[in-house]
Amino acid sequence: MLGENKPWLIPGAALQMQWEIKWYEFVKRSVPQHFFVRCNQKGETAKDIFTEKHMDLVQAGGEWLFKTSESCSVVAALIATVAFATSSTVPGGVKEKVGTPTLEDEPAFDIFAISSLVALCFSVNAVIMFLAILTSRYQERDFRIYLPRKLLVGLTSLFVSIASMLISFCAGHYFVLMDKLQYTAILVYAVTCLPVIFFAVAQFPLYFDLMWATFKKVPQRSYKADIHL
Repeated sequence: MLGENKPWLIPGAALQMQWEIKWYEFVKRSVPQHFFVRCNQKGETAKDIFTEKHMDLVQAGGEWLFKTSESCSVVAALIATVAFATSSTVPGGVKEKVGTPTLEDEPAFDIFAISSLVALCFSVNAVIMFLAILTSRYQERDFRIYLPRKLLVGLTSLFVSIASMLISFCAGHYFVLMDKLQYTAILVYAVTCLPVIFFAVAQFPLYFDLMWATFKKVPQRSYKADIHL
């Protein structure tokens, strides 16, 4: 049963539901299997009671996941659009006779090419993961592994795409200011990236809570109880 006393503080209804399922499975493994086929006076099994008492939490978890995935998918789609336009644009143009990039021998050009491709791939992957969550049926069993793992992969891909997009922008724009600002261009780019860095830092608590709730196991017993029938 879902009680009011929750010694584990986990933000988000979806992560709370995941933790409740872990506790249920822990209790199920801790007692003899034939206990779970028995019914109470109302003819309800332990699984029936768990499902009934957690219906509201499942619904709240589905709404929380939907809103979170919807917001993140918009950001991931914008990054994918920008990354696609960036990856298809060659700084400095190409050589007319050969057709190769003019700045291909510059280290900054290699960084630009690789980071723009990484940003495009990871942003598209983030969009796919968030769309998979949005189109999910939000069943009770999905909160155990399926939905949290997809949200974790989606957020990871989103953070990687944001970082790659910033690196790609700085590397591509470096050719514009390298003759004027030289070494001070690094400071300019660092200040320019602050707003996006603040966004990533604001989302990090959710990311770490999700990792903790996904990989953390429920506290195990320090002793082995003997059950006498």
